[in-house]
Amino acid sequence: MNKVLLICIVVLGITSCYLDDSKEHSKVRINTPYGEMQFKLYDETPNHKAMFLHLARDKHFNQFTINRVIKDFVIQGGCPDSTMYFENSPYLLEPEFSDSIKHKYGALGMGRDNNPEKLSNGCQFYVVTNENGLPRLDGEYMIFGELVEGFDVLETIEKVATNSTDTPMEDISLSVSIAE
Repeated sequence: MNKVLLICIVVLGITSCYLDDSKEHSKVRINTPYGEMQFKLYDETPNHKAMFLHLARDKHFNQFTINRVIKDFVIQGGCPDSTMYFENSPYLLEPEFSDSIKHKYGALGMGRDNNPEKLSNGCQFYVVTNENGLPRLDGEYMIFGELVEGFDVLETIEKVATNSTDTPMEDISLSVSIAE
């Protein structure tokens, strides 16, 4: 009886290691009317990765759109730039900067307001569209992943018509899911 109990405890312990979402899942999908983009999330930014996975699982992002498109800079979505989503947000995260993680083409980052602590707001994300990257943002805004499939979709979205506030003229719905 004691051997069976010990084996069960060991099996449960090993299994629990694989249930940690920030370890188990490393890819997410962002579906748009223009197609799907797939991103690899970095283990080096565990809190940002875990927050993004949590909000994807809760379908938080799916109520929003790609709300900003700036050619040769970024596309942005998840929540609008509104004090409603930034002041006292429950999604604020301390930075997890790493010298090896850069704002390269296709980098997935989290938005933030001008707070001095450089706290990211997990409910807003952006994707770098500048083919030369955006090194001026390194150490200022958090990158927590990178585009691995769907570069054509990113390029198509970057070319949509926008108004004077960089808002797409037609809504670009999105659906974020965890790639199993």
